[in-house]
Amino acid sequence: MATHQPDNPGGGENSGAIFGKQILLVALVCIAGIVVYKTFFGDGALSNLIQDPKAVQLTYVPSDFQPNLNEESTLQILSQPEKYRKEFDDLVYNFNVSLLYHVANRMDLPDSLKRRLEPEYRKHHDYLKTLYFNDFVALKDTTATMYENWYNDNTNHAVQVFNEVAGKYTCFFVTQIMATLLKANGGRLLAKGKNVDNPCGIALSEGLKPMVERLQARAAIMDFSASRGMLKETVRKGIAELATYELRSRLGLDKTLSYKVFGISISETDIRVEAISVVKAGFKLDQRFDVTFSPKKGIVYVTLPPPTILSHEVYPKVDKLDVGFLAGISGEEMNKNFNDLRRQFRQDALENEHVLERAKSRADTVMQLMLGPVVKSMGRNYKLQLRYQDTPEILTEEELRRRGEAEKPKQPQPAKQKETNKFIPQ
Repeated sequence: MATHQPDNPGGGENSGAIFGKQILLVALVCIAGIVVYKTFFGDGALSNLIQDPKAVQLTYVPSDFQPNLNEESTLQILSQPEKYRKEFDDLVYNFNVSLLYHVANRMDLPDSLKRRLEPEYRKHHDYLKTLYFNDFVALKDTTATMYENWYNDNTNHAVQVFNEVAGKYTCFFVTQIMATLLKANGGRLLAKGKNVDNPCGIALSEGLKPMVERLQARAAIMDFSASRGMLKETVRKGIAELATYELRSRLGLDKTLSYKVFGISISETDIRVEAISVVKAGFKLDQRFDVTFSPKKGIVYVTLPPPTILSHEVYPKVDKLDVGFLAGISGEEMNKNFNDLRRQFRQDALENEHVLERAKSRADTVMQLMLGPVVKSMGRNYKLQLRYQDTPEILTEEELRRRGEAEKPKQPQPAKQKETNKFIPQ
């Protein structure tokens, strides 16, 4: 019996292979279509996913940093930043722009990019100047000028604080601006040349550090002159102050100075200093003292300046001075220890004892005792309320009409050693 053979042997397999090739072809066409769409209509999103960021090739060249700053004026501004607030902001602007130009010169950037440096920096300056000022004032005790002058350390300490604050933000804005100009976000800066460094390193080591060293050399002369001048000066000054809070505290300082040879200590000097501190906090009434009345609310407002430290007296006593046969101690070292102890007193009074807030609380009590009876004599329902100069004034519609102001004015916003000593609370 004959068996039936298919007319087209292997035809099933061939048709399956053809169908598979067609499916593969369709898939490839779809992928190609997606790539084309993403490339031409998707802002190159796919290419960003599959390609590494391009590196920027730079050639570094020698350049000298030339900040356009007057050293004496700069030190005066840093010593009294609150008095010279506008000048402080200008100092930050000019110095930071000078840093950017120095970095650009070292990186041998074309003039077309250098012209964009200052406009780019202006985008950051408004918030940077506020950060610089707030951090600087927080670290620099601006109410201690007399004490700092006496210890030959006022302008020098101001320079140290500025160095600390500038070092905190310099890398951020220099890197941000250079990356924006060079389109190197996420990429690399490939550099060649002499003394190659990244933009941050150039700004800190070749810009900030040399300027600080020059200022410190000048500060030493100014501090010495100010300290010597205090010996010849007799000050007679009429003051109007309201001292509302006094803090007395006691601290001790232990320190050991070692004389070493090849890293081995062969002589030591031990120092122990104790001191009593008297801090008085309150208000300088010659700066602001105002009394206003709101009949509609029945409130008499007393406006005072912000509280401050009015006086700070430190009485040091040397409890131990064990001088080694090689490791002595100089008068400069002793003065530095006394000043460090005084700073610790003030820092503790401001941060831990909250003397300024306590002064506010006490001021309210004092004013109620002094002016409360007068206010009550105006009417049984009248009351006294304290305000401070840094607190925005809230004006009623009646008060605005009385002043002839059609709209409520914008209200001012409040401004927001490598050697280690051991301080021992007593």
